[in-house]
Order: sequence, then structure tokens, then C-alpha cells
Amino acid sequence: MIEVIATCVDDAIAIEKYGGMRIELSSALSELGITPSYALIKNVVDNVKLPVHVLVRPHSKSFVYSDYDIKVMKEDIEIVKELGATGIVIGVLNDKGRIDEENLEELLSCADKLDVTFHRAIDVTEDPVESVRTLLKYPQIKRIVTAGGKGKVIDNLDVIKKMVEAAEDKIIIMLGGGLTRDNLRLALERTGAREVHFGTGVRENYHYTEDISPTLLQECLNIWRQTTL
Repeated sequence: MIEVIATCVDDAIAIEKYGGMRIELSSALSELGITPSYALIKNVVDNVKLPVHVLVRPHSKSFVYSDYDIKVMKEDIEIVKELGATGIVIGVLNDKGRIDEENLEELLSCADKLDVTFHRAIDVTEDPVESVRTLLKYPQIKRIVTAGGKGKVIDNLDVIKKMVEAAEDKIIIMLGGGLTRDNLRLALERTGAREVHFGTGVRENYHYTEDISPTLLQECLNIWRQTTL
């Protein structure tokens, strides 16, 4: 599975056209993503057939959220369901650098049958491997996108391999953070992960303001198929 971030309808259409398998929809890539607008969610869902997973992140200040933030996130999840998207991408931490289980349960109670991904908030927890074990308690969470900690995937291959092992095939560990066509094969081989998540790595000039690159996306798809299938 190769998932690609879209920030507009044109991105989503290009991802589908050039072989992407799932879309993470978000805004403000420069801030690691925040929740997209109602209209953007609606128009992406209406224009592609791929699964669309919507980032639910009310601001970029941190992953520690107030009661007001959680209320906003719960209402955003209801909008995602209303508009027919396939899934949500969430992550909540406490001020001790651990998974905020109380607020996570609040959000999951709204998710119903949505496909749930826990995002790279896990990379700023005090122990990403132990955080995987915590998330195993929640069968609604199907995958975790991670770079294995601070930095990029390629900097944390050994940690990610331990995360894959800790997941015990009960939750998917999806590589995300600094992946490119040049390091994808090594990352897959060294970690044992099978799902990958691309942002700038499949955009022209590797920049968040540029369009999806058909060439880069298809090259990454070929490497993924050669390595995992």
C-alpha cells in the first residue's frame, strides 16, 4: 500500500491517476498538516474513488490538546463521516510525552466504522516502541505512520524494525517521513514494513508547494512492488 498526501482536489486526482493507492487529505503541509476544510473534503471524496483518510488535527502547536480542541476534533470526525471519507488520521499525547489514552478513547468513540490511523505524534513520544504496545489495546486503530522517532525514516531504521516486531501483525506500521525513491528500498528491506506514506517525496522538486510528480510516484511504486510483492 502506498499512501500519498493530497492538499487539494488536483493532488487527489493526480494521485489516483498515477497509481497511488490511498490518499491522506490535509492542509498546511508546512506545519505537518492540519484538518482540511469541509469543502475540500467533500470535493475530494466526490472526485476520486481511492480511499480518503482525513487528517484530524485542529492546530500545529503540539499534539497535547485541551478540552476545546477535543470537542473540535470530535465534530470534525462527524463531518468526515457525513461526507463519506473512508478514514481518519489522529494522534493525541499528554504532557508527559505518552499516548493520551483518555482523549484517544473519546475520539475513537466517534469514529464508528472509519479506518483509523495514528499519525506521527508517536515520533515525539518518549518511547515509540512502547507506544506501539499501548496502541495495540485499541483494535479500531489499524495502522501507525512513523519515522521511528525524531528525524527521518532513514535515521531510525532499527527502531522502526522494533516497532514492526512489537506490532505483532495486529497493527500496520507504515513508513512516513523523508521517504524518497532513493531510500525507499533500503527502508523497506531493513524494517520489514510494507505500507509507505509519501508527502514531499513524490512532489516536483521535493517541495510541499509543488505538484505531484507522475515520474517520482511511479518510480516509488515500482520499487515498492519489487521489494514487497
